[in-house]
Amino acid sequence: MKIAVINPNTTASMTATIADAARRVAHADTEIVAITSSMGPVSIEGYYDEVFAIPGLLVEIAKVEREGADAIVIACFDDTGLDAARALASIPVIGICEAAVSATSFIAQRFSIVTTMERSRLPVEHLVHRYGMGSRCKVRAADVPVLSLEDPNSNARDRLRSEISAALKDDKAEAIVLGCAGMADLTAALRLEFGVPVVDGVAAAVKQAEALVALGLSTAKRGAYATPVRKPYHGDLARFSPEAMGV
Repeated sequence: MKIAVINPNTTASMTATIADAARRVAHADTEIVAITSSMGPVSIEGYYDEVFAIPGLLVEIAKVEREGADAIVIACFDDTGLDAARALASIPVIGICEAAVSATSFIAQRFSIVTTMERSRLPVEHLVHRYGMGSRCKVRAADVPVLSLEDPNSNARDRLRSEISAALKDDKAEAIVLGCAGMADLTAALRLEFGVPVVDGVAAAVKQAEALVALGLSTAKRGAYATPVRKPYHGDLARFSPEAMGV
């Protein structure tokens, strides 16, 4: 099967980190196609960035489905554009926050998500409640910019470790979820260091995508995720009308 893993920001080096995490866990017969959005912000930190990352994401989703992908993973922990993507696509679309939270719920009663900035913590907290895990999950911010995770001269990784320590002590967390796709390469080292399950949403989403495809399941096309109604779009958004997007 072919799974498209789409980074909705425009930083190619982060896509490389995401792709490596996806390929490490994918079945030998699964092809991972990693894609960087061609338009939008270099990182997604808060609601404003998220909105402007969605158009480029949807362009890539329409393209990979035409090219034969069997499932799609949106590799941003805000689950950027997830509902719109599910309406657009006829194949399964998995968000890494929903995947990580659901996977962790199988192995721990209490867990904490450690994300990047405070402005990112609040959207993730809203997602946790949406996914029914508000009573079991605490969301923390390490107060590190997303792109600092790639800078070896920053203290981003030390701050992340400090926040994980606080989650284990203060939240009584039994497992840790990494709340940013750019943290995917740290999973194994953090598991070893802290001695608890550490869940990366990219890996969780890939395995869930494989399972849905193997089960022959796809997104329902009635109700909330029904195919968008064809109608004119005007101005700069004309290219995003359902007809122009090929639906």
